[in-house]
Amino acid sequence: MLLTIVVGSVVAVLTYKLARLIIEGGQFRKNTRCDGKVILITGANTGIGKETARELLKRGGKVYIACRSLERANQARDELVAQTGLSNIHVLELDLASMDSIRQFAQRYDSGRRFLAQEKRLDLLINNAGVMACPKALTKDGFEQQLGVNHLGHFLLTNLLLDALKAAAPSRIVNLSSLAHKYGKINRKDLNSEHSYNQVTAYCQSKLANVMFTRELAKRLAGTGVTTYAVHPGTVDTDLPRHMGSLFFLFDHKLVKPILSVAFKTPLSGAQTTLYTALDEDLAQESGKYYADCREQKLSKYARDDELAEWLWNESAKMTKLSMG
Repeated sequence: MLLTIVVGSVVAVLTYKLARLIIEGGQFRKNTRCDGKVILITGANTGIGKETARELLKRGGKVYIACRSLERANQARDELVAQTGLSNIHVLELDLASMDSIRQFAQRYDSGRRFLAQEKRLDLLINNAGVMACPKALTKDGFEQQLGVNHLGHFLLTNLLLDALKAAAPSRIVNLSSLAHKYGKINRKDLNSEHSYNQVTAYCQSKLANVMFTRELAKRLAGTGVTTYAVHPGTVDTDLPRHMGSLFFLFDHKLVKPILSVAFKTPLSGAQTTLYTALDEDLAQESGKYYADCREQKLSKYARDDELAEWLWNESAKMTKLSMG
């Protein structure tokens, strides 16, 4: 009887560990350094972004975290400094739901608050921030929030920082997308969800927009030394799905929530594909592709629609008034 219990316990532990290995997914195991490189990560005060900042700081980078809440960003910075003993991490205010905030962030004066007033080059831009499946809300400019924050905000930010990225070439842009992009459609007739809204459909559209932006950007940056990558981090235990409880009450159930978290990646594992695309020298000649679990993944036929990607770029430029800025 005792032997049976012991054997059963060992099998259970080994099964759990194997399951966790599978869940955690691909890992970036190279010790690639980024000494002296200037790195900007949006939304890095928690979750995947925070773990990405920690790892790049440890590898020698000069890391900027750009967040809507300065209080939370400074708290994250203090924690990272205390944990790593490294202080080359800096905080700047950036609200991706505000085109004015993004334009101010990229201005070249007021050195205490503007990125380009402090740095003339940018080696690595990681567009990490995002919102997921939230109830309908509008940004300060009247954009549906998920399209506005996940796509349009990063679209404008990236374009305003392109000169700094070109100055640092070879440099990289990493856009966090999602497997959800495969279920997305770009609604040409109602891109901004003005006539109808579904929080999951809008999320999938925004993640598809991230992939299409990455691909179109790669075409436009060909020959400049700036390369682009779209990333699916996996299903990660962060606060990003906090709005899902409004769709599926079990997400918030006190008994179910801990069980679900066991089935999710840790934020550190969620950061691995970001680190892979940001650092791996083997990807230096790649651009415009999509990755998950530290491997290139095949895009759906819809996501490879070049004509639609160009249409989305032009529409995004109009909506963000890119030509004015």
